[in-house]
Amino acid sequence: MLEVNYLRWDNEIKRVADLPLENRIKEYFQEKGISTLYPPQEEALKTGILDRKNVVLAIPTASGKTLIAEFCMLKSILEKGGKALYLCPLRALASEKYEEFQSYSKLGVNVGITTGDYDTVEEKYGAYDLLICTNERADSLLRHRAKWMSQIAIVIADEVHLINDPGRGPTLEVVLARLRQIAPKAQILALSATVDNAEELAEWLNGDSVVSDWRPVTLREGVYYEGKVFFGDDREESYSSSTTFPIGDITRRVLQKKGQLLAFLNTRRSAVRTAQKLSSVVAPQLKKGKQEQLGNLAEKLLHLGEVTQVSEALARNIRAGVAFHHAGLRYSERKLIEEAFRQNLIKVICATPTLAAGVNLPARVVIIQEYRRFDRIEGYQPIPVLEYKQMAGRAGRPKYDKTGTAILLARNEGERDFLLDYYILGNPESIISKLASESALRSHVLSTIAMNYASDKEGIMNFIQQTFFGHQRDPDEVEYMIDLIVKFLKDEALLEQRKKRLFATSFGRRTSQLYIDPKSAVIIREGLTRASNKMDQTTDVSFLHLICHTPDMANLYLRRGEDEKFHDYVIEHIDEFLISVPDPRYYRDRYEFFLAEVKTALLAKAWVEELPEDQLINQFKIGSGDLLRLVDTQAWLLYACRELAPIFKHKELIPELEELELRVRYGVRRELTELVELQGIGRVRARFLFRAGFISQNRIRDAPIAQLAAIPTIGPQIARSIMQQCGGTIKPEDEQALKGTQRQATRQTQLTLD
Repeated sequence: MLEVNYLRWDNEIKRVADLPLENRIKEYFQEKGISTLYPPQEEALKTGILDRKNVVLAIPTASGKTLIAEFCMLKSILEKGGKALYLCPLRALASEKYEEFQSYSKLGVNVGITTGDYDTVEEKYGAYDLLICTNERADSLLRHRAKWMSQIAIVIADEVHLINDPGRGPTLEVVLARLRQIAPKAQILALSATVDNAEELAEWLNGDSVVSDWRPVTLREGVYYEGKVFFGDDREESYSSSTTFPIGDITRRVLQKKGQLLAFLNTRRSAVRTAQKLSSVVAPQLKKGKQEQLGNLAEKLLHLGEVTQVSEALARNIRAGVAFHHAGLRYSERKLIEEAFRQNLIKVICATPTLAAGVNLPARVVIIQEYRRFDRIEGYQPIPVLEYKQMAGRAGRPKYDKTGTAILLARNEGERDFLLDYYILGNPESIISKLASESALRSHVLSTIAMNYASDKEGIMNFIQQTFFGHQRDPDEVEYMIDLIVKFLKDEALLEQRKKRLFATSFGRRTSQLYIDPKSAVIIREGLTRASNKMDQTTDVSFLHLICHTPDMANLYLRRGEDEKFHDYVIEHIDEFLISVPDPRYYRDRYEFFLAEVKTALLAKAWVEELPEDQLINQFKIGSGDLLRLVDTQAWLLYACRELAPIFKHKELIPELEELELRVRYGVRRELTELVELQGIGRVRARFLFRAGFISQNRIRDAPIAQLAAIPTIGPQIARSIMQQCGGTIKPEDEQALKGTQRQATRQTQLTLD
């Protein structure tokens, strides 16, 4: 049992050497060049943060939040023998932190990461001293009652302001509330650069808050209008306005002063178009050595996956020292861009606001071109001040810049004055819980009962009152909403009641473990029942549309003129659907949603028919990153279908669902399913193997390895790997033969990818 000592730290500590930490911890940071503390870090020490006090750290980007968290984690792990859990909102941020904390191995700290599969609870995660995971993965581990989680001594909640986000927020606050329930003595540190009501968050967590606007690099915020930047302190700065392209004028000046620029655009199309225009501004200012490095970088990008028009356009921009960055890119492409920007190879990034969500990528100058965003219901609306502050906070690189500058662009005088008052001089909005949404409550109420965290309505109420939602809302309002949710869960046989006690049915328990919305589970149940009754009429589209009809699937939008095309498809294939088709004469809105589901299902069908990525991107107007995210969700929902099928005695559907899940995961036709199960073999390599006559793992096992290695995209290393996986043996003379195929395979691979 860890002893808790909530003492205030009264000493004035300004150096790492004076911290009440073991010498090996202090030496670790000193070797990294960290010797003095920033003022916000000193304030954090005074709260008792090193004595395991819960604290909300609301201080600007690069002001030392993570370092304070590191002090606390290492103290807890190395001095107290405790476990640490680091929560991130995004997989990209989790990966970044994992790479950053790998150096803890010098101290004997075992660091792990888990961000994916929501239906496994491997006990190996309990062996790590520090586990980094996404909020959703932590929630999944809690639903599976991972025993080691009760041993957690410290929890770091990064980007805690995302409690305000309708999509990610409910999970984060439920995870924090659940961890406080099962590990009540665990210290919680909540980190954010922008929280207006930090004191309220701290009160919820039974802790203190540290709020500061101190930054190691001074931030200047202003509005650009007609060749001048007007700052919030009434100062002005003139720019050479030689064109009608303000970002170009600002970029030219930034580059002349050896800086980098990050431009936020409100759409992907704007980000790409602006990057293309800036290429002609940046390229002439690149030295020959940089041009060669950027050329090599562009070639590297083209080998990260299937070459598409998007990746080719990105490579052209990179050669000019510019990149666009948005969620439609592959993760590997985004990571390459970010690393090249940190190395000062890429000079300008044109990004959508997704880049502001946690990834550490500062620039000397940040431009926010558009302060409005289109809403399908309300039209163009101003973005929240909190979101603007997140983007503006990226301005200024510690150790490189004395100041960072964030600039909004105005079209006229009135807009300039509005931007100054509302954004530059304004405060971010208060964080408000979004757990009140019906879909979020459905899922978390079910998991509370299914995982035996509560056994009746009173227990549910007690838990919900421990969330930020319960902290902010009136208890009567909370009770009313819980009553509605419990009624739905009982009506749909996910819960059952015996006297006053609530129990999860096998259906409810598996739904919670599968980490899907209970409403999705109900839709899947009804769809599988229909499929079982009309097996002679079901096709791939039957099941693909079924999962696209669930609230867990983020479907594609219908574009102008597409409704007629998909309507024709529905009429032609109407017997294949497992969901009742709404009558467009009476339910026009519902029918349009239905057509959007059909569009998404047909994207998946085209993917498993092995249409090239570039063709899918052009046909469905999406990016490679969008495609891979959709595929990931679809594969997961198909897995949920086959896991729920036996509960309702539909075992006859399992083989078809298993095969379709595998095909969706890899984007292949039926004949390649055996090949893609080999590690390192995706849809492209599998098709090359198949064309060469290696149609099964047995054929690979018995083949001459040099023949395998000569196949385009394979090569000696992959050939060795798949030969071993198939149970084949590699003789010494085979290794000699491999050397002769190395050059040929490399040349063929290059020609194929080009």
